[in-house]
This record gives sequence, structure tokens and C-alpha cells, in this order.
Amino acid sequence: MKHWSAQRVAGTAGGELVREPYGGRAAGGPAKAAIDSRAIQPGDLFFGLPGENVDGGEYAAAALDAGAWGVVVEPHWVDDLFGTQGGAIIATPTPVPALGALARGWRQDLAAFVIGVTGSVGKTSTKDLIAAMVAPHRSIAASRENYNTEIGLPLEILAAPWGTEVLVLEMAMRGFGQIRELAAIAEPDVGVITNIGPVHLEQMGSLEGVAEAKAELLDELKSGGTAVVPSDEPLLEPWLRDDLEVITFGPGGDVYYEGSSLKYGVVPDALPTQHVVIAQGERVELELPFDSQHNLLNALAALAASRAIGVHPSGKIDVRFSSMRGERVAVGLGAVVINDCYNANPLSMRAALDDLASHHAEGRRVAVLGDMLELGPAEREHHREIGAYAASAGVELLVTVGPRAAAMLDSFDGESQAVLDAEEAAALLPELVLPGDVVLVKASRGVGLEVVTEALQAAG
Repeated sequence: MKHWSAQRVAGTAGGELVREPYGGRAAGGPAKAAIDSRAIQPGDLFFGLPGENVDGGEYAAAALDAGAWGVVVEPHWVDDLFGTQGGAIIATPTPVPALGALARGWRQDLAAFVIGVTGSVGKTSTKDLIAAMVAPHRSIAASRENYNTEIGLPLEILAAPWGTEVLVLEMAMRGFGQIRELAAIAEPDVGVITNIGPVHLEQMGSLEGVAEAKAELLDELKSGGTAVVPSDEPLLEPWLRDDLEVITFGPGGDVYYEGSSLKYGVVPDALPTQHVVIAQGERVELELPFDSQHNLLNALAALAASRAIGVHPSGKIDVRFSSMRGERVAVGLGAVVINDCYNANPLSMRAALDDLASHHAEGRRVAVLGDMLELGPAEREHHREIGAYAASAGVELLVTVGPRAAAMLDSFDGESQAVLDAEEAAALLPELVLPGDVVLVKASRGVGLEVVTEALQAAG
């Protein structure tokens, strides 16, 4: 791996190189960045980031003792660190922006194609699909789970080895300006927006606000960059500049499925299914190991992004999705769990229920649905709508988890139960689930519904 230069580290940290590392700057730069002193390997650069409850600077001495190349800390930690052995001490009043600045420098050194991915639903799955489509053709690095913030994204860039040709970076958003900040670090060549939906409405206020925040990715694309957007999303049209190449995906778009390829009733874990795609006038055959409408649309976005950097995938696509995002888990009770409890909003709830509806079940279709958070004043109505959607999707048993989710029962007339929290649901479900059932488990991350899947696994 090519190491970053010590000169670059000092310069991009926005501060002062207080003490040089072993042998001075000529000894070479650090190998990678880290923010957890317990995971430090010799040669790492430790960033002591200030937090709400803990200041990472407290652990800078431990990082140096573990062999860190150096540490980046706020100035008030410097005096405490001069008694430690070896390693550079870099002082800056802004460690988080310094991390981003260093990552931007490494991104420029790599000269890789960068694909930024955001959206209300499906950004992680789309990122996984892009990585799977590009990997056979180019050297690629892609964001790990949850590494999609102003801290996680720079760490992923800095973890990319020398020789990386393509970087696929997921970008999360909770407010205005956050996508813009991430895009300024990543400098993407391709910006993918999977969709616009009712997410973080407490902060955004409306769907128009969500679109504006997500479109910061497009606004940060340089002239000549490529925007990959849904074909049926008018809210993004104001941000589709004339100096961008625009590729639309979905019905009527530049990349779409031929005929009626979106279909249901496929047995889960079956052999990959064949799909014929029209991509910018070219007929492409793909083998995808799923047939849910939601992930098929994600695959279209991924194909469009891949082609935008000159990669033309075809044939079998081997994709490994990130955990807790629709993964199938066989449990000892003779049932199958669709473990999709990483996060939830009205759009992703509908997609997950569509997935459940497509699942061939010898027993019942069971949905364990928890609170959807940050929906603002209309949260009760959003939950009521999901109850009605669950009924239309063929759910035969609905278990709601949390005070907000209980409103789903207002519009669901099938067999149902309401529990207060995830622990109560975990205690109840092993008693309710029967052999042959297919069980969807989904809620906002704060509900912690993964304990239900764990309880069903343990019950066998």
C-alpha cells in the first residue's frame, strides 16, 4: 500500500505538526486512519475525535503506546502527550474536518472513479449491487455498513488501498447540508439517488425538503459528471443541470426491464432468476439472486452507475447484501425470517411487505413491524397506512412493536397483537411462529428489533 505522506498529514490536518514520528517525516506516512484506540495497529494514524459523551483525545496516549504513527487531537491534549514515546502529535482545533480533508487528499491521489449513493430507501443495497457488478472488471472499494457519515465516509476513503480504481461510497443524511459535506470530501464522478420518500420529515418538513437535501449530491457533481436518478421522480428535476449526463432508471427510463419482468411468487433462496434489461438502447441479460420489485429497481440504478464509469455488467451477479437488510434467516422452528430491521420508513415498509408478499410460504405470512421514527406530525397516519398495506400484502398475523406502530392495527382487521417494546416481542414471537411461516421483522433502528430474530433463532 502506498502510505500518505507526512507532509500531507500535517498540511491537511489544519494544524501544526508538534512532534515528528519515528525517524522524522522521511520515515513515511501512516498506513490507515483509526478512531478506536483499541483497534490501533502499528503505523496507524489515530484521530481523537470529540464526542457528546467521550473525547477521543483521552485515548491518544494509549494509541501512541500501541505503536500509532501519530495522533490528531485538539490542542489542549498536547501537553499530556509529550511524555509518551514516539509518534507524531498533530494539533488542530477541528479534528473531524481534518479527517475529511485528509480523505479528500487521498481520494485525489487515488484518481479513482467515485460513485456516491444516497436515497430515502435502498442506498445500502444499491451500493452492494454496484460493488458486485463492478468487482469482476475493476479494483473496487466500497463502504462498509454504517460508514456513511462525516466520520465513516472519510475512514472508508482512507481505507482504500493504493491501486483502487473505483470507490463506491454511501452517503447518509439527517439534515440539510450533510450530503453536501460528504460530497465535498468524496468529489464523486457519479451521483446515484435511489428514490425520494417520507424520511426524516421532522427535519426536512416535506418531501420537497427531502428531495432538496438528497439533491445536494447532484449539486456537488462537477460539470460532466453523471446523475443516476429514478425515471418517475419529478422532485429531482430542478437539480438535473444541463452540464450533467443524466441516466434515468425504472419504467420509461434509460435503463428499464423489458416486458413484465417485475413479478411475484418466486420461492426464496431459489436459483438466480434471469432478467432482460434495456440499458441505453442495449439489451442486457442479468442473473440476479432475488426477484423483489424493490431490489430489481436498485439493480437498475446499479447497472446505470456501472455503465457510467465504462463497466458493462452482464450474466450472473453475485451480490452479498449488508446485514439486517432483507436477509433470509432459517430458524429452528421451521420458519424463515426476513431480517430487515436496520431501519424503516413508509417507503421501505411497503417495499419489505412487497418482498414478504412475493415469498412462497407453506405456512402464514407474519409481519413484526415496529415504530417508524422521525415522521413528524403525520406519524400516526403513516402508521395507519402501513397497517392497511400489510392487509393488502396478504399478512395473516401482524405484531406491532411500540406505541407508534400500534396505530397500524386501526386499519388491519386480521389476526394481530400489540406489544410495547422489542424485548416483549422477542419473548412473544417464539410462541406464535409455526413451522412453514415466513416472518418479516422490520422497524426503525432505534427500536432494536434484531432481538426478535435472535430469539427465533435460539428457539430452535
